[in-house]
Amino acid sequence: MSLLKQTALLLRMSLLGLPQRLGLVCTTVVGVTCAVGVLVSMLAMGVGARREAMANVRPDRASLLSVGALAPAQSSIAKATAVLVRDLPGIRRSASGEPIAVPQVSVFVQARRRISHTAVGFPMLGSGPGLTDYAPELRLTAGRMFRPGLRELIASNYCASEYEHFAAGDARVIQGSEWRVVGNFDLGRTEGVCIVYADADTILSAFGRDSYNQVNVMLQSPATFTELVEAIKANPLLRVEARHEAELAAANMQQVNGILDFVSYFVGTVLALAATIGAANSLYALVDSRRRELATLRAVGFGSPPVIASTLSEAILLALPGALIGAGLAWLLFNGRAASPFGFRFHLAVTPSLTLVGIVWALCMGLIGGLLPAVRAARVPVTVALRAT
Repeated sequence: MSLLKQTALLLRMSLLGLPQRLGLVCTTVVGVTCAVGVLVSMLAMGVGARREAMANVRPDRASLLSVGALAPAQSSIAKATAVLVRDLPGIRRSASGEPIAVPQVSVFVQARRRISHTAVGFPMLGSGPGLTDYAPELRLTAGRMFRPGLRELIASNYCASEYEHFAAGDARVIQGSEWRVVGNFDLGRTEGVCIVYADADTILSAFGRDSYNQVNVMLQSPATFTELVEAIKANPLLRVEARHEAELAAANMQQVNGILDFVSYFVGTVLALAATIGAANSLYALVDSRRRELATLRAVGFGSPPVIASTLSEAILLALPGALIGAGLAWLLFNGRAASPFGFRFHLAVTPSLTLVGIVWALCMGLIGGLLPAVRAARVPVTVALRAT
């Protein structure tokens, strides 16, 4: 009889005997279910956070940063340079005929949460003229836009609901001066981020700064990005670099994603180790309960390799329902649920790719957990196993 046929026969016999060992089987399945469920649920946080960050990203938008800056916070663009940017090719023009090139500066301000009253910090964005042309997804829900030259600001509805004194009509002190909140807005599909806009030059004056962090441009089409880059390289007065909006959004989320992935895999690994040890113990017990059966089969001509292969296959098959149940529970309990661990709110997303990660994780657990019991089953001397009770 071939190796494959021996393995298939042994596996069939083992699976037919599972109802008699239901307690050990359930121990293995439950352990794998818990490990996969927790791993997939925590990885769903990272997917949800990335979706929130990329919700409004468009391929026809780009940002200009100073040469060598890895992020807008490290960039410095002089006012004279921002004026030159407006004349570059590839930039779309507004209905009034003005180039959509919007200088932006970012400063940190503090606020207090409405419920806990804890202090938090987040960036306030100073924008030049043309903000609504560059971000047509910005929709005022209360009040009006801020006016240039005045200490006025508009805040996202998330800010107004989560933090004190960000509703339209409120006043708050920033840098020792009173600023008036004149409007609230929604920003496209981004629902859980606190965003505050004010006039860029007013912020520069209030914070004693003389340069912007970036210039945001709306392209005529995604294809004109290359034209814009070439024009920048050809002008020695422009010490700036063009970056796609998607690139900057991904870079901003890199640290958050790193933390979420580390925590997810760390916790998932701890639970996987516990589940693997539990699965190995259960499989040891399963093998011990079949010692005489396996010894008899080996005595009549079944080799050690089929015993190892069938035991490993059994372990993997026992891990598979645990993976599916764990991923299913993660989707049922957490998919779409809101979370806000880093000061912004997003919705967890259990995707097919995460389900696949959970299944692969479970199969590896089954393979590792079944390896030692499989080797033991194949190495026990036939005479010793036949004397087992």
